[in-house]
Amino acid sequence: MRARDLPLTLDGRHGRHNAITDVPGVEVGYVTLTEADARTGVTAILPRGRQKVGLPCAAGTHSLNGNGEMTGVTWIEESGALSLPVMITNTHAVGTVHRGVIDWVAARHPGLAAQWLLPVVAETWDGYLNDINGPHVRPEHAAQAIEAAATGPVAEGNVGGGTGMNCYSYKGGSGTASRLVGHGPDTYTVGVFAQANFGSRHELTVAGHRVGPSLLDDDPMSTTDWFAPSGAGSVIVVVATDAPLLPGQCKALARRVPMGLARTGTTGSHFSGDIFLAFSTANEGALTSGFTVDDDYQSLRFVPWGRMDPFYTAVVQAVEEAVLNALTGAEEMIGRNGHRSPALPIGRLIELLAQDGAGAGSR
Repeated sequence: MRARDLPLTLDGRHGRHNAITDVPGVEVGYVTLTEADARTGVTAILPRGRQKVGLPCAAGTHSLNGNGEMTGVTWIEESGALSLPVMITNTHAVGTVHRGVIDWVAARHPGLAAQWLLPVVAETWDGYLNDINGPHVRPEHAAQAIEAAATGPVAEGNVGGGTGMNCYSYKGGSGTASRLVGHGPDTYTVGVFAQANFGSRHELTVAGHRVGPSLLDDDPMSTTDWFAPSGAGSVIVVVATDAPLLPGQCKALARRVPMGLARTGTTGSHFSGDIFLAFSTANEGALTSGFTVDDDYQSLRFVPWGRMDPFYTAVVQAVEEAVLNALTGAEEMIGRNGHRSPALPIGRLIELLAQDGAGAGSR
């Protein structure tokens, strides 16, 4: 199930798969690990696919709350460019996945690896369900996720880096959505991928309907003997577009992510690392910064700043739906020490939406 299967209205016009892979060239791959006490995995997002790793995209980042990690962001801030896969995993596997990306690039693109590599690896904390200190994620899993990356429909919920994650004290994880944006004679796509692991149950809001206060029962995370306060976790969001943008405009897209998250109810927890990255696949061949650059000058074609508003709107809409898709796509999971994360109760949610007058034309 996805959010659009519910009796509610979500704003905007989505692409074919309603996924980040609606942006041409973008690929997503997963490795999911659920053996023994492992409830974790690795997600790979390839901006231009495997064959064009190393070819830069304009990019920018934004941190709403820094209680988390996304490696490689200082170089993105410096150069305005992203040239490697974006990886997402659990908090204690960042170094392992970082090493795995380097190993994969060295094997598949040795010329690129001969210079320097600053992989982008982001994380959210899955220690409620996952044996997070165990050596479950290995470097080869990063390579496997990259090799598994593909276009087309994207699995959601308990997959990849989102395998052991929780959202609003329900099972969360991986979610995605897209929006189409008209610009002059052209139509561009804005795609979003979220690893959703944030929010307190009472905050949960679905398409403008505050349902959390009516769903406070069956919340094991509020009663289980563990240390994290309500709302802890983190959220990583990756925004992709084929619209031609400057690095600063990509950063502006990343800054709009919190507005989409807020539509789902969160106020942003101190114990949540909320870090976002946006990139544009347009202007292929620009923003190179290797030791040998043939051109004396490079050019970037970009949307005028004064016409960016529809792209901001698309980000907010797609982020909201990606989080809801993570929730509706996830299934109940039992993890380490018998910890249980219940799935969003779809039947009860539909009843609440009906009571609140949800349906066509409502918001």
